[in-house]
Amino acid sequence: MPIAGRARLTPTVSLVLLASILVSFLAASAAPTPLYGTYQERWHFSPVTTTIVFAVYALAVLASLLTFGKLSDHVGRRPVLGVAIAVQMLALVVFIFANGVASLLVARLVQGLAAGAATGAVGAAMLDIDRGRGTLANSLAPGIGTGSGALLSALLIQFLPAPTRLVYVVLLVVLLIQAVGVALMPETVSPMGGARRSLRPDIALPRPVRRPVLVVVPVLFAVWALAGFFGALGPALVRSLMSTSIVIGGLVLFVFAVFGSAAVLIQRNTAARTVILTGITALILGMVVTLVSVMAKSVPGFFVGLALGGVGFGSGFQGSLKTVMPLVEAHQRASVLSVLYVVCYVGFGLPTVIAGFLVVYAGGLPRTADEYSVAVILLAVVALLGVRRATRTTPG
Repeated sequence: MPIAGRARLTPTVSLVLLASILVSFLAASAAPTPLYGTYQERWHFSPVTTTIVFAVYALAVLASLLTFGKLSDHVGRRPVLGVAIAVQMLALVVFIFANGVASLLVARLVQGLAAGAATGAVGAAMLDIDRGRGTLANSLAPGIGTGSGALLSALLIQFLPAPTRLVYVVLLVVLLIQAVGVALMPETVSPMGGARRSLRPDIALPRPVRRPVLVVVPVLFAVWALAGFFGALGPALVRSLMSTSIVIGGLVLFVFAVFGSAAVLIQRNTAARTVILTGITALILGMVVTLVSVMAKSVPGFFVGLALGGVGFGSGFQGSLKTVMPLVEAHQRASVLSVLYVVCYVGFGLPTVIAGFLVVYAGGLPRTADEYSVAVILLAVVALLGVRRATRTTPG
Protein backbone atom coordinates (compact mmCIF):
# COMPACT_ATOMS: atom_id res chain seq x y z
CA MET A 1 0.00 0.00 0.00
CA PRO A 2 1.22 3.55 -0.69
CA ILE A 3 2.57 5.45 2.27
CA ALA A 4 0.49 8.35 3.46
CA GLY A 5 1.90 11.79 2.78
CA ARG A 6 1.27 15.24 1.43
CA ALA A 7 0.47 14.05 -2.08
CA ARG A 8 -3.03 14.30 -3.50
CA LEU A 9 -3.04 11.65 -6.25
CA THR A 10 -5.04 8.48 -5.69
CA PRO A 11 -3.37 5.09 -6.15
CA THR A 12 -5.15 4.55 -9.49
CA VAL A 13 -4.11 7.96 -10.83
CA SER A 14 -0.58 7.35 -9.57
CA LEU A 15 -0.45 4.02 -11.39
CA VAL A 16 -1.58 5.66 -14.64
CA LEU A 17 0.99 8.43 -14.15
CA LEU A 18 3.80 5.94 -13.56
CA ALA A 19 2.83 3.90 -16.63
CA SER A 20 2.77 7.09 -18.71
CA ILE A 21 6.28 7.98 -17.49
CA LEU A 22 7.61 4.60 -18.60
CA VAL A 23 5.86 5.09 -21.96
CA SER A 24 7.38 8.58 -22.32
CA PHE A 25 10.90 7.37 -21.57
CA LEU A 26 10.63 4.58 -24.11
CA ALA A 27 9.01 6.90 -26.66
CA ALA A 28 11.94 9.26 -26.21
CA SER A 29 14.35 6.38 -26.78
CA ALA A 30 12.54 5.42 -30.01
CA ALA A 31 11.99 8.94 -31.34
CA PRO A 32 15.43 9.21 -33.03
CA THR A 33 14.91 5.97 -34.99
CA PRO A 34 13.08 7.48 -38.02
CA LEU A 35 15.56 10.36 -37.94
CA TYR A 36 18.70 8.27 -38.37
CA GLY A 37 18.34 8.43 -42.15
CA THR A 38 18.05 12.23 -42.01
CA TYR A 39 21.03 12.49 -39.67
CA GLN A 40 23.01 10.17 -41.93
CA GLU A 41 22.31 12.32 -44.99
CA ARG A 42 23.22 15.54 -43.19
CA TRP A 43 26.35 14.35 -41.45
CA HIS A 44 27.48 11.58 -43.82
CA PHE A 45 28.05 8.65 -41.47
CA SER A 46 27.78 4.90 -42.10
CA PRO A 47 25.34 2.28 -40.79
CA VAL A 48 28.04 1.25 -38.31
CA THR A 49 27.82 4.72 -36.76
CA THR A 50 24.04 4.43 -36.66
CA THR A 51 24.17 1.21 -34.67
CA ILE A 52 26.87 2.61 -32.37
CA VAL A 53 24.71 5.65 -31.61
CA PHE A 54 21.84 3.24 -31.04
CA ALA A 55 23.90 0.98 -28.77
CA VAL A 56 25.37 3.82 -26.69
CA TYR A 57 21.88 4.20 -25.26
CA ALA A 58 21.77 0.53 -24.27
CA LEU A 59 25.22 0.70 -22.67
CA ALA A 60 24.27 3.80 -20.70
CA VAL A 61 21.07 2.12 -19.52
CA LEU A 62 23.12 -0.87 -18.36
CA ALA A 63 25.57 1.31 -16.45
CA SER A 64 22.72 3.23 -14.86
CA LEU A 65 20.77 0.09 -13.94
CA LEU A 66 23.82 -1.44 -12.29
CA THR A 67 24.55 1.77 -10.36
CA PHE A 68 21.17 3.33 -9.62
CA GLY A 69 18.84 0.36 -10.11
CA LYS A 70 18.44 -0.34 -6.39
CA LEU A 71 18.56 3.25 -5.17
CA SER A 72 14.79 3.77 -5.04
CA ASP A 73 14.50 0.81 -2.64
CA HIS A 74 16.51 2.93 -0.18
CA VAL A 75 15.62 6.60 -0.80
CA GLY A 76 12.12 6.18 -2.20
CA ARG A 77 10.66 6.08 -5.70
CA ARG A 78 9.77 9.77 -6.04
CA PRO A 79 13.28 11.29 -5.60
CA VAL A 80 14.78 8.91 -8.15
CA LEU A 81 11.97 9.56 -10.63
CA GLY A 82 12.25 13.32 -10.23
CA VAL A 83 15.97 13.35 -10.97
CA ALA A 84 15.58 10.85 -13.84
CA ILE A 85 12.92 13.02 -15.52
CA ALA A 86 15.17 16.09 -15.20
CA VAL A 87 18.09 14.20 -16.80
CA GLN A 88 15.85 12.90 -19.59
CA MET A 89 14.75 16.46 -20.31
CA LEU A 90 18.41 17.49 -20.53
CA ALA A 91 18.98 14.74 -23.10
CA LEU A 92 16.09 16.04 -25.20
CA VAL A 93 17.59 19.54 -25.13
CA VAL A 94 20.85 18.09 -26.47
CA PHE A 95 18.90 16.39 -29.27
CA ILE A 96 17.18 19.67 -30.15
CA PHE A 97 20.51 21.46 -30.62
CA ALA A 98 22.45 18.49 -32.06
CA ASN A 99 24.84 19.43 -34.87
CA GLY A 100 26.77 16.23 -35.46
CA VAL A 101 27.49 12.65 -34.43
CA ALA A 102 29.15 13.77 -31.19
CA SER A 103 25.94 15.50 -30.13
CA LEU A 104 23.91 12.37 -30.88
CA LEU A 105 26.29 10.26 -28.82
CA VAL A 106 26.06 12.66 -25.86
CA ALA A 107 22.26 12.81 -26.10
CA ARG A 108 21.93 9.02 -26.23
CA LEU A 109 24.36 8.63 -23.33
CA VAL A 110 22.47 11.07 -21.11
CA GLN A 111 19.15 9.57 -22.20
CA GLY A 112 20.31 6.08 -21.30
CA LEU A 113 21.50 7.15 -17.84
CA ALA A 114 18.08 8.69 -17.17
CA ALA A 115 16.19 5.66 -18.47
CA GLY A 116 18.23 3.22 -16.41
CA ALA A 117 17.60 5.15 -13.21
CA ALA A 118 13.88 5.49 -13.93
CA THR A 119 13.17 1.95 -15.12
CA GLY A 120 13.65 0.16 -11.81
CA ALA A 121 11.98 2.93 -9.79
CA VAL A 122 8.86 3.34 -11.93
CA GLY A 123 8.42 -0.38 -12.45
CA ALA A 124 8.76 -1.10 -8.73
CA ALA A 125 6.40 1.76 -7.83
CA MET A 126 3.67 0.30 -10.04
CA LEU A 127 4.09 -3.07 -8.34
CA ASP A 128 3.97 -1.33 -4.94
CA ILE A 129 0.56 0.12 -5.79
CA ASP A 130 -0.98 -3.00 -7.33
CA ARG A 131 0.99 -6.15 -8.11
CA GLY A 132 -1.38 -7.46 -10.78
CA ARG A 133 -2.01 -4.21 -12.63
CA GLY A 134 1.60 -3.19 -12.08
CA THR A 135 2.90 -6.33 -13.76
CA LEU A 136 0.53 -5.73 -16.69
CA ALA A 137 1.63 -2.09 -17.00
CA ASN A 138 5.30 -3.07 -16.87
CA SER A 139 4.67 -5.49 -19.73
CA LEU A 140 2.59 -3.07 -21.84
CA ALA A 141 4.66 0.09 -21.51
CA PRO A 142 7.74 -0.94 -23.55
CA GLY A 143 5.65 -1.73 -26.63
CA ILE A 144 3.37 1.29 -26.35
CA GLY A 145 6.25 3.68 -25.70
CA THR A 146 8.52 2.35 -28.42
CA GLY A 147 5.77 2.21 -31.05
CA SER A 148 4.23 5.59 -30.28
CA GLY A 149 7.61 7.32 -30.13
CA ALA A 150 8.71 6.00 -33.51
CA LEU A 151 5.40 6.73 -35.25
CA LEU A 152 5.01 10.19 -33.69
CA SER A 153 8.52 11.06 -34.78
CA ALA A 154 7.89 9.81 -38.34
CA LEU A 155 4.62 11.75 -38.68
CA LEU A 156 6.15 14.98 -37.39
CA ILE A 157 9.11 14.57 -39.73
CA GLN A 158 6.87 13.94 -42.74
CA PHE A 159 4.21 16.60 -42.24
CA LEU A 160 5.47 19.38 -39.95
CA PRO A 161 8.44 21.77 -39.91
CA ALA A 162 11.66 21.42 -37.90
CA PRO A 163 11.84 17.62 -38.38
CA THR A 164 14.91 17.12 -36.19
CA ARG A 165 13.56 19.20 -33.31
CA LEU A 166 9.77 19.15 -33.00
CA VAL A 167 9.35 15.62 -31.61
CA TYR A 168 11.82 16.38 -28.83
CA VAL A 169 9.98 19.59 -27.93
CA VAL A 170 6.70 17.65 -27.69
CA LEU A 171 8.34 15.07 -25.41
CA LEU A 172 9.83 17.84 -23.26
CA VAL A 173 6.38 19.26 -22.60
CA VAL A 174 5.00 15.81 -21.72
CA LEU A 175 7.84 15.15 -19.29
CA LEU A 176 7.37 18.53 -17.64
CA ILE A 177 3.71 17.69 -16.95
CA GLN A 178 4.72 14.28 -15.61
CA ALA A 179 7.30 15.86 -13.30
CA VAL A 180 4.49 17.87 -11.70
CA GLY A 181 2.56 14.63 -11.29
CA VAL A 182 5.49 12.98 -9.51
CA ALA A 183 5.58 15.89 -7.08
CA LEU A 184 1.92 15.21 -6.24
CA MET A 185 2.24 11.43 -6.06
CA PRO A 186 2.44 9.60 -2.71
CA GLU A 187 5.63 7.72 -1.93
CA THR A 188 5.02 3.97 -2.34
CA VAL A 189 7.86 2.49 -0.27
CA SER A 190 9.42 3.24 3.13
CA PRO A 191 12.96 4.61 2.67
CA MET A 192 15.65 2.63 4.46
CA GLY A 193 19.38 2.86 5.08
CA GLY A 194 22.16 1.70 2.79
CA ALA A 195 21.59 4.12 -0.11
CA ARG A 196 25.30 4.75 -0.67
CA ARG A 197 26.10 1.05 -0.48
CA SER A 198 23.36 0.35 -3.05
CA LEU A 199 25.29 2.36 -5.66
CA ARG A 200 27.94 -0.33 -5.94
CA PRO A 201 27.30 -2.38 -9.09
CA ASP A 202 25.80 -5.67 -7.98
CA ILE A 203 23.72 -8.34 -9.69
CA ALA A 204 22.91 -10.37 -6.59
CA LEU A 205 19.45 -11.93 -6.58
CA PRO A 206 17.31 -13.16 -3.69
CA ARG A 207 17.57 -16.94 -3.44
CA PRO A 208 13.89 -17.70 -4.26
CA VAL A 209 14.13 -16.01 -7.69
CA ARG A 210 17.53 -17.23 -8.87
CA ARG A 211 16.28 -20.31 -10.67
CA PRO A 212 13.28 -18.56 -12.30
CA VAL A 213 15.60 -15.77 -13.49
CA LEU A 214 17.94 -18.31 -15.10
CA VAL A 215 14.95 -19.78 -16.92
CA VAL A 216 13.79 -16.44 -18.35
CA VAL A 217 17.22 -14.98 -19.23
CA PRO A 218 17.39 -16.63 -22.71
CA VAL A 219 13.81 -15.54 -23.41
CA LEU A 220 14.50 -11.92 -22.46
CA PHE A 221 17.74 -11.83 -24.44
CA ALA A 222 16.09 -13.24 -27.56
CA VAL A 223 13.04 -10.96 -27.59
CA TRP A 224 15.04 -7.81 -26.87
CA ALA A 225 17.64 -8.73 -29.49
CA LEU A 226 14.76 -8.81 -31.96
CA ALA A 227 13.50 -5.43 -30.74
CA GLY A 228 16.98 -3.96 -31.11
CA PHE A 229 17.30 -5.18 -34.66
CA PHE A 230 13.97 -3.77 -35.81
CA GLY A 231 14.64 -0.54 -33.93
CA ALA A 232 18.08 0.11 -35.41
CA LEU A 233 17.83 -1.41 -38.88
CA GLY A 234 14.14 -2.11 -39.52
CA PRO A 235 13.32 1.24 -41.19
CA ALA A 236 16.39 1.00 -43.41
CA LEU A 237 15.47 -2.56 -44.35
CA VAL A 238 11.95 -1.51 -45.41
CA ARG A 239 13.44 1.32 -47.49
CA SER A 240 15.78 -1.17 -49.15
CA LEU A 241 12.82 -3.40 -50.05
CA MET A 242 10.75 -0.60 -51.54
CA SER A 243 10.87 3.12 -52.22
CA THR A 244 8.70 4.58 -49.51
CA SER A 245 8.08 7.51 -47.20
CA ILE A 246 9.62 7.91 -43.78
CA VAL A 247 6.20 7.23 -42.24
CA ILE A 248 6.26 3.65 -43.56
CA GLY A 249 9.68 3.29 -41.98
CA GLY A 250 8.23 4.55 -38.68
CA LEU A 251 5.49 1.96 -38.94
CA VAL A 252 8.08 -0.79 -38.41
CA LEU A 253 8.35 -0.18 -34.68
CA PHE A 254 4.68 0.78 -34.41
CA VAL A 255 3.43 -2.51 -35.91
CA PHE A 256 5.91 -4.44 -33.78
CA ALA A 257 4.70 -2.62 -30.67
CA VAL A 258 0.96 -2.83 -31.41
CA PHE A 259 1.03 -6.60 -31.80
CA GLY A 260 3.27 -6.93 -28.77
CA SER A 261 0.88 -4.87 -26.65
CA ALA A 262 -2.14 -6.77 -27.97
CA ALA A 263 -0.49 -10.05 -26.98
CA VAL A 264 0.11 -8.71 -23.46
CA LEU A 265 -3.53 -7.64 -23.05
CA ILE A 266 -5.00 -10.84 -24.45
CA GLN A 267 -2.82 -13.03 -22.21
CA ARG A 268 -2.95 -10.92 -19.06
CA ASN A 269 -4.74 -13.69 -17.14
CA THR A 270 -2.88 -16.59 -18.74
CA ALA A 271 -0.35 -18.72 -16.84
CA ALA A 272 3.24 -17.49 -17.12
CA ARG A 273 4.57 -20.69 -18.72
CA THR A 274 1.89 -20.61 -21.43
CA VAL A 275 2.64 -16.95 -22.17
CA ILE A 276 6.37 -17.64 -22.49
CA LEU A 277 5.83 -20.62 -24.78
CA THR A 278 3.47 -18.55 -26.92
CA GLY A 279 6.14 -15.87 -27.16
CA ILE A 280 8.89 -18.26 -28.18
CA THR A 281 6.68 -19.91 -30.80
CA ALA A 282 5.63 -16.55 -32.27
CA LEU A 283 9.25 -15.39 -32.26
CA ILE A 284 10.41 -18.40 -34.24
CA LEU A 285 7.55 -18.13 -36.73
CA GLY A 286 8.10 -14.40 -37.10
CA MET A 287 11.78 -14.81 -37.87
CA VAL A 288 11.13 -17.58 -40.37
CA VAL A 289 8.60 -15.36 -42.18
CA THR A 290 11.01 -12.39 -42.02
CA LEU A 291 13.85 -14.49 -43.41
CA VAL A 292 11.77 -15.72 -46.34
CA SER A 293 10.32 -12.25 -46.98
CA VAL A 294 13.69 -10.53 -47.13
CA MET A 295 14.98 -13.18 -49.52
CA ALA A 296 11.84 -12.76 -51.67
CA LYS A 297 11.87 -8.93 -51.31
CA SER A 298 8.28 -9.09 -50.05
CA VAL A 299 7.21 -6.04 -48.02
CA PRO A 300 3.80 -7.53 -46.97
CA GLY A 301 5.59 -10.67 -45.82
CA PHE A 302 8.10 -8.58 -43.89
CA PHE A 303 5.28 -6.85 -42.01
CA VAL A 304 3.64 -10.22 -41.24
CA GLY A 305 6.94 -11.40 -39.77
CA LEU A 306 7.18 -8.10 -37.91
CA ALA A 307 3.71 -8.61 -36.38
CA LEU A 308 4.55 -12.16 -35.29
CA GLY A 309 7.80 -10.87 -33.85
CA GLY A 310 5.82 -8.29 -31.89
CA VAL A 311 3.65 -11.04 -30.44
CA GLY A 312 6.83 -12.90 -29.53
CA PHE A 313 8.29 -9.83 -27.84
CA GLY A 314 5.17 -8.95 -25.84
CA SER A 315 4.49 -12.52 -24.76
CA GLY A 316 8.10 -13.36 -23.96
CA PHE A 317 8.61 -10.23 -21.92
CA GLN A 318 5.29 -10.48 -20.08
CA GLY A 319 5.74 -14.17 -19.35
CA SER A 320 9.20 -13.53 -17.94
CA LEU A 321 7.92 -10.83 -15.57
CA LYS A 322 4.99 -13.01 -14.50
CA THR A 323 7.41 -15.84 -13.76
CA VAL A 324 9.77 -13.81 -11.57
CA MET A 325 8.10 -10.76 -10.01
CA PRO A 326 5.37 -12.48 -7.92
CA LEU A 327 8.23 -14.12 -5.95
CA VAL A 328 9.89 -10.81 -5.02
CA GLU A 329 9.44 -8.88 -1.76
CA ALA A 330 8.54 -5.18 -1.94
CA HIS A 331 11.97 -3.92 -0.83
CA GLN A 332 13.67 -6.05 -3.52
CA ARG A 333 11.49 -5.11 -6.51
CA ALA A 334 13.62 -2.34 -8.00
CA SER A 335 16.75 -4.46 -7.60
CA VAL A 336 15.30 -7.54 -9.31
CA LEU A 337 13.65 -5.51 -12.08
CA SER A 338 16.99 -3.82 -12.71
CA VAL A 339 18.72 -7.19 -13.10
CA LEU A 340 16.08 -8.32 -15.59
CA TYR A 341 16.47 -5.09 -17.55
CA VAL A 342 20.25 -5.56 -17.60
CA VAL A 343 19.66 -8.79 -19.52
CA CYS A 344 17.15 -6.99 -21.77
CA TYR A 345 19.50 -4.18 -22.71
CA VAL A 346 22.49 -6.46 -23.30
CA GLY A 347 20.27 -8.27 -25.79
CA PHE A 348 19.02 -4.94 -27.12
CA GLY A 349 22.42 -3.38 -27.76
CA LEU A 350 25.16 -5.94 -28.35
CA PRO A 351 23.67 -7.88 -31.29
CA THR A 352 22.67 -4.60 -32.93
CA VAL A 353 26.25 -3.30 -32.97
CA ILE A 354 27.42 -6.59 -34.43
CA ALA A 355 24.70 -6.27 -37.09
CA GLY A 356 25.91 -2.76 -37.95
CA PHE A 357 29.41 -4.01 -38.65
CA LEU A 358 28.05 -6.90 -40.71
CA VAL A 359 25.98 -4.49 -42.83
CA VAL A 360 29.10 -2.53 -43.80
CA TYR A 361 31.79 -5.20 -43.89
CA ALA A 362 30.08 -8.55 -44.52
CA GLY A 363 27.51 -8.46 -47.25
CA GLY A 364 25.08 -5.59 -46.75
CA LEU A 365 21.70 -5.11 -45.13
CA PRO A 366 19.60 -7.97 -46.65
CA ARG A 367 22.26 -10.59 -45.92
CA THR A 368 22.72 -9.26 -42.38
CA ALA A 369 18.94 -9.42 -41.87
CA ASP A 370 19.01 -13.07 -42.94
CA GLU A 371 21.87 -13.90 -40.58
CA TYR A 372 20.26 -11.99 -37.71
CA SER A 373 16.98 -13.83 -38.25
CA VAL A 374 18.77 -17.17 -38.04
CA ALA A 375 20.59 -16.08 -34.88
CA VAL A 376 17.32 -15.03 -33.19
CA ILE A 377 15.71 -18.34 -34.17
CA LEU A 378 18.60 -20.21 -32.54
CA LEU A 379 18.30 -18.06 -29.40
CA ALA A 380 14.58 -18.79 -29.29
CA VAL A 381 15.22 -22.54 -29.57
CA VAL A 382 17.66 -22.32 -26.64
CA ALA A 383 15.02 -20.43 -24.65
CA LEU A 384 12.39 -23.06 -25.52
CA LEU A 385 14.64 -25.89 -24.34
CA GLY A 386 15.32 -24.04 -21.10
CA VAL A 387 11.65 -23.47 -20.34
CA ARG A 388 10.71 -27.07 -21.11
CA ARG A 389 13.58 -28.41 -18.99
CA ALA A 390 12.59 -26.18 -16.06
CA THR A 391 9.02 -27.46 -16.31
CA ARG A 392 10.13 -31.10 -16.28
CA THR A 393 12.38 -30.59 -13.23
CA THR A 394 9.91 -28.55 -11.18
CA PRO A 395 8.66 -30.61 -8.21
CA GLY A 396 4.97 -31.46 -8.03
